[in-house]
Amino acid sequence: MTRERLYLFDTTLRDGAQTAGISFSLDDKVAVARMLDALGIDYIEGGYPGANPTDSAFFATDHALKAKMTAFGMTKRAGRSAANDPGLKAVLDARADAYCFVAKSWDYHVEVALGISLVENLDTIRETVRSARVKGEALVDCEHFFDGYKANPDYALSCVQAAYEEGARWVVLCDTNGGTLPEEVEAIVAEVVRHVPGSHLGIHPHNDTGQAVANALAAVRAGARQIQGTLNGLGERCGNADLVSLIPTLKLKPAYAQAFDIGVSDEGLRQLTQISRTLDAILNRQPNRHAPYVGANAFAHKGGIHASAVAKDPRTYEHVAPEAVGNARKLLVSDQAGRSNVLAELKRVGIEVDPKDPRVMRLLEEVKEREANGWAFEGAEASFELLARRMLGGVPRFFDVLSFRVGVERRHNALGELATVSEAVVKVAVDGEVLMSVAEGNGPVNALDLALRKDLGKYQPYIDDLRLTDFRVRILDGGTGAVTSVALESTDSAGEVWTTLGVSSNIIDASFQALEDSITYKFLKAGAPAPRQSA
Repeated sequence: MTRERLYLFDTTLRDGAQTAGISFSLDDKVAVARMLDALGIDYIEGGYPGANPTDSAFFATDHALKAKMTAFGMTKRAGRSAANDPGLKAVLDARADAYCFVAKSWDYHVEVALGISLVENLDTIRETVRSARVKGEALVDCEHFFDGYKANPDYALSCVQAAYEEGARWVVLCDTNGGTLPEEVEAIVAEVVRHVPGSHLGIHPHNDTGQAVANALAAVRAGARQIQGTLNGLGERCGNADLVSLIPTLKLKPAYAQAFDIGVSDEGLRQLTQISRTLDAILNRQPNRHAPYVGANAFAHKGGIHASAVAKDPRTYEHVAPEAVGNARKLLVSDQAGRSNVLAELKRVGIEVDPKDPRVMRLLEEVKEREANGWAFEGAEASFELLARRMLGGVPRFFDVLSFRVGVERRHNALGELATVSEAVVKVAVDGEVLMSVAEGNGPVNALDLALRKDLGKYQPYIDDLRLTDFRVRILDGGTGAVTSVALESTDSAGEVWTTLGVSSNIIDASFQALEDSITYKFLKAGAPAPRQSA
């Protein structure tokens, strides 16, 4: 059976850059473009040359990518020729393979926003496409197409036809306000396909009703053969169609996989989780743990019945294999867990134990008792592993904390400005040697972290690359004597990420517990030798 080619157009670096709180540097843009190219994306929209220095600089060089580098811009202004429009010229002067122009297709916008006649708007579309085709491939994004079609279908269609008849490779139907529903998209696209071949139609859905991915698939079913979206669903307001969800759906679901071929290989698909998380790292964002396919919880099983079934056959509670998208299965350990969860997690971390060993049930009981007191092991696998190893086989005492002290002082700095400074003193014993370190930080936990990791004797080289990446506090009981849970996320140069917990009525004590466990876990993973003695 011959499959039709379906093209993927990524606009992370242009539409995704309009996400609130997100800004790409030039280096970021280059890194993301290379990542998208390696994934197998067909078109990469790099930005709007002439609109800002970063985008102009990005298009000033040849990136030598397999994907078609695409420059974005506006159709020419009404009342002047294409040759005399500086904005259009800046786009067409960019070193790009394709040029994508946004055009009004809702008569209301043409008359109110642009203040021109409907005929003039069609002329701007034709002249822009004509100019772009001299330089490379032309694309037209018909802005507000679906709202325009519902208001005036004849005019919206005339905009699509004007672009296609003038030679645009792709005419893209945009749900700019994101309010169109999948059944509407499918019906409207099917009608457009009666006038313009689907092999020249694309879909650009926004996610304001949470259905951008569904709308993209609806358009494909109706005949569109290009999908525009972003990595991790970035985009203004509620975002764009998420290519990280669309790609595995197109590759792994038979209804689409058997009908269509996309440029992403099976190997590329296995890199998807890493690509998604790398983008979040570039943007200094925490990955969405609940993201379809790639989230940390996408294949996490908490209930004991679920875990037992998954251990027998993962298909009982998983719609695809996590390995196909580069993710991993997790059987969470919590107060909802059973023996199956514990055994599966012990196997995952490499702890060999007889399933009938009574210590397994004691471990489960300990987990449930601790969870009742505020611990949450399902989000802190490192703390669970340390607890399990301590109960089943022991964890070396790499260091013993003899004492710690932390203070907060507000004082004048060298510039005479008032500043609040935290200072911590930590005394530890390593192989019988007592070491004391002092450090200042921008908060008490930061100061304690710096002091604790300042000098751990012979173990210091094992934590040189240790870095704290997140600090979360949860108040378990109200009032001034509240019990506090602290979750500390850490990482190292190998890219491994782990979370440790601390629970106490004192937030500093809870934080220090999590710090100690984080360092101990790092020593275990790094293969640090056991000490000769402990204090």
